Amino acid sequence: MALLTLQTPAETGTTLTYASCTGGGDTFANNGKVYLHVKNGSGGSIDVTIVKTASTSINDPIYGVLTKASAVVAVGAGAEKMIGPFKPDAFNATAGTGLVSVTYSGVTSLTIAAIQV
Repeated sequence: MALLTLQTPAETGTTLTYASCTGGGDTFANNGKVYLHVKNGSGGSIDVTIVKTASTSINDPIYGVLTKASAVVAVGAGAEKMIGPFKPDAFNATAGTGLVSVTYSGVTSLTIAAIQV
């Protein structure tokens, strides 16, 4: 599991650096203003899962009992996706690290950049 480096775009322009996705998943620091840009260079669709940490349910007066699910995004063959931002209370690790975990259904030709705005 690798820690992704946050990149901040500048007014003068920024060339993003993409990391190869790790088979065991990756993590990134999250302040609620982070997006992930994922590029899938493989020949098949790959699911990117942002793991939720909020395990409690709430009882909404309109919708009833609701439980937060992990965010799962399919990135098609040859496609790119911008994912985020991520609510810290729902996705940051409960151990107080402020890190969010990301897993993948495959990592062949899959690259990622963590962008903080």
